Amino acid sequence: MRAPRGRRAPTGDGRLPARVELAGALALALAAVVFWALAPTYPNYDSYYHLVWGRELLDGLTPSFEAYAAPTQHPLYVALGALLSLLGEGGDRALVLVCLLSHVALVVGTYRLGAVALGRWPGVLGAAFVAASASFLLYAARAYVDAPFLALVVWAGAFEAERRATTVRALAPVAVTLALAALLRPEAWVLAAGWWLWVAPRRTTGTGARVLVTLVLAGPPLLWALVDLAVTGDALHSLNATRELADELDRERGLAAVPGAFVRFIGATVRPPVAVLAVLGLWLIVRRRGWRPARVPLALFAAGVATYVGTGVLGLSILPRYLTVPAVALCLFAGYALAGFTTLPAGDPVRRRWARLSAGAAVLGVAALALLAPSLDRIGAELRFIRDSHDGLVALLDDPEVRAAWRCGPITFPTYRLVPDARWHLDAPRARVGARSARRRPYGVAVFALTPKGLRRFGFAQGASTLTNLPDPGYVPIARNARFSAYARCPA
Repeated sequence: MRAPRGRRAPTGDGRLPARVELAGALALALAAVVFWALAPTYPNYDSYYHLVWGRELLDGLTPSFEAYAAPTQHPLYVALGALLSLLGEGGDRALVLVCLLSHVALVVGTYRLGAVALGRWPGVLGAAFVAASASFLLYAARAYVDAPFLALVVWAGAFEAERRATTVRALAPVAVTLALAALLRPEAWVLAAGWWLWVAPRRTTGTGARVLVTLVLAGPPLLWALVDLAVTGDALHSLNATRELADELDRERGLAAVPGAFVRFIGATVRPPVAVLAVLGLWLIVRRRGWRPARVPLALFAAGVATYVGTGVLGLSILPRYLTVPAVALCLFAGYALAGFTTLPAGDPVRRRWARLSAGAAVLGVAALALLAPSLDRIGAELRFIRDSHDGLVALLDDPEVRAAWRCGPITFPTYRLVPDARWHLDAPRARVGARSARRRPYGVAVFALTPKGLRRFGFAQGASTLTNLPDPGYVPIARNARFSAYARCPA
């Protein structure tokens, strides 16, 4: 199947017409806005903290990076939180919208990277696999930092695949998107370093361009460390705090856990059939066209895996989100496995055989989607749980009895999990909302989850006593709804 020596293998017909691309992007963006409006969801724990920190910055306060069980700060996300906090309490919903639109940008960027590197229809199918990933959609619906991070990384890859020179003008789009991504997640530092090693040593790269790519490598980590230093006095606070939190929560970590977790997480993100197709697709790319067309997706895959292994070496938590960049690359390779035949000449006999096999695989794929229908129900159930829990918490916190008892002492939860949500809604400082797993309070308001799922999600945490889910002596019930109850105790 290898192309004859001396003759370049066909590369397909490239991108779709610009008007078709624009119409598709606008349609996806409209669908995201409709989803956001009709199926309200709210940020996750980490993202609510970034909103709280952003509002603290605007209020002239030092962000509470060192709060109990606080997540790792991401400088650009803190800045986004500050910007959206100008909208008031609705900033949390605005952050979800930003992330849903980021998901659209990820899908469009995946198509563009695939179309430029592998061909029009492989790019379309690769983007479809990304769009169909429940994990990617849930990250966006919960406003995880991963949504804008992934969009920026994939667009940096698309710009690199399209680049034909090493001038400042040609390198700037890649540099800017990588720099922004590197202020959202440190995985982009590895990508930036690899890109620097690829571009800077070339003789055609001028001095200005070398300075530009060097800043991409050095700027974001330096700024990250400066933010940590200014706020906490420790330039490595993000690394140290992340390691300590992983130890405290007893999360899966360490190099020995990396191989098994890699298989589980990839399968959960892109599903095993897509992963198998990806292996076949990469083999077909190399067989038909060599390594060069796959260099950018392969670089994304390799950098993502290297970072994932690095988290194990550093003793950090091993989480599925750390494999999202490799997962996007696998989607592109899977797209080529099914649609790569479209890049072959019309009369090529391999094209006909490949097309028939792809048609059979597509039929099997539709059958697989039917079998996966229950997982769609689980996604819907999770989104309803998020919405109902948020609405129940807000209703309880706004109850006049709760607001009156709040004067007696802080509002506390069994664990840390609802602390930033409450701080955001109440516009409360760190000392006024807390977790009983960190410290029991003699006076104040104690909030409890009532539903079985709510109790599992919000009532328990590694190392926390189960007694935090019971009111202390002297606390009496003051408010209740279907999701939460509140007890209070005030000084005599």
